[in-house]
Amino acid sequence: MSLSSVQAFFAEHAPDIAVIELAESTATVAQAAAGHGVEPAQIAKTLAVRVGEEIVLIVTSGHMRLDNKKFRALFSAKPRMLELDAVERETGHPVGGVCPFGLARPLPVYCDLSLKEHAVVVPAAGAIHAAVHIAPERLAALTGASWIDVCSA
Repeated sequence: MSLSSVQAFFAEHAPDIAVIELAESTATVAQAAAGHGVEPAQIAKTLAVRVGEEIVLIVTSGHMRLDNKKFRALFSAKPRMLELDAVERETGHPVGGVCPFGLARPLPVYCDLSLKEHAVVVPAAGAIHAAVHIAPERLAALTGASWIDVCSA
């Protein structure tokens, strides 16, 4: 899974998008921004969240945080981050490489409106040293994501 599943995803659905592999880790927003020469806000971090018994992925701008009040208003539940040991099992990707592409199983994907502030965002690509450069609208289209407002700076 992971990097190879993301590469397979793009080969099938968007062959014009290349997975970029760096020598250094891009597991954190700061590392990813430095490695790709972009602002931290352009990093599209993917949060794996439990909503009751369901797991959802929320892709948001790197400088944003999940807003519990907004989340509760939209999902009628308190957000709970997925346990670290469950992240790779549920998504197929390691912590620091989680993304909405090439998942181990289908999961609902939501994109926070904060991503729309940028022409190009940089989500991870299934490994702590891999990412893609993609327009937010295309990210949402490729993953079947819904647009929501659940984050704050």
